[in-house]
Amino acid sequence: MWSSSFLASPHFSSPPKLSPLSSSSSSHRHKIQTFLCFTQNPSSTVGVSFSKRHLNLSILTLLFNGGFLLDKAKSMAESGDLQRYTDSKDGFTLLVPSSWTKVEKAGANALFEEPEKRSNNIGVVVSPVRIKSLEDFGTPQFVADKLITAEKRKESTKEAEVVSVGERLGQGQGQVYEFEYKIDSTRGGIKRVFSAAFVSSKKLYILNVVHSDSPENPLDSSTRVLLEQVLHSFDALPLT
Repeated sequence: MWSSSFLASPHFSSPPKLSPLSSSSSSHRHKIQTFLCFTQNPSSTVGVSFSKRHLNLSILTLLFNGGFLLDKAKSMAESGDLQRYTDSKDGFTLLVPSSWTKVEKAGANALFEEPEKRSNNIGVVVSPVRIKSLEDFGTPQFVADKLITAEKRKESTKEAEVVSVGERLGQGQGQVYEFEYKIDSTRGGIKRVFSAAFVSSKKLYILNVVHSDSPENPLDSSTRVLLEQVLHSFDALPLT
C-alpha cells in the first residue's frame, strides 16, 4: 500500500518532466480504452452466424451482470451495509461498511477494520504537499508505475501487479486518481488493494482499501462491489 511519503517526500516535491507513454501519444493524460475484437471467417456463413449470436449473448450477459452488480451496490448502500463517514477536521468523506470498526493507529487519519479479519481494512492518510494537484505530479499511469515499483522494492513483496488505473472528477472539481492492484507478500499472502488519491488545499489525501484475495478464498463479487463503492466515494469536502 502506498503512503503519504510516496508523493509528499522531498524527492517528489516538484513535478517531474514526463515523457509520452508511447510515440503516438500526444497527451500525458491517461485514457482507458476497451476494444472488442471480433474475427469472422468469410468462408463459413455458419461460423459467422454462430459468432454473432455468441457475441450478442455475451454482450447481453455483460449488460445484465453489470446492471445486477450496480443495483446490488445501490441496495447495499440503501440497506445500511455502507454508511457515510465524514472528517470535518481533515476535510474528507467516504463510505465504509457499517459492520467495520474504527480503530486508532499512529500515522492514519482514519482506519476501519473488519471485525472477523482485521487485516481487511480501510485507511486514510492526509499529509501536506507542495503541489496544487495530482496532475502537477504526473498522469495516473505515471503514478501507478511509481506505486508498483515502490511495492516491488519491499523485502516482503513476492509479486505485485497493477490491475487497473483510472481517474474521475471529484466534487471539489479536482482530479481523483484510482488504482487497483494485487500483492503477494510474506506478510498476509495475496491481497487486493483499491487506492485513491487527490490533492486539495495543498494536502495529499490517500485511501487504501485492502482485502485478502487468496486462491483458497478469493474476493467474491458482492464484496468487490462493496469495496469499489468505498473507493468511488472517497472525496474532499466542499470548501466553505
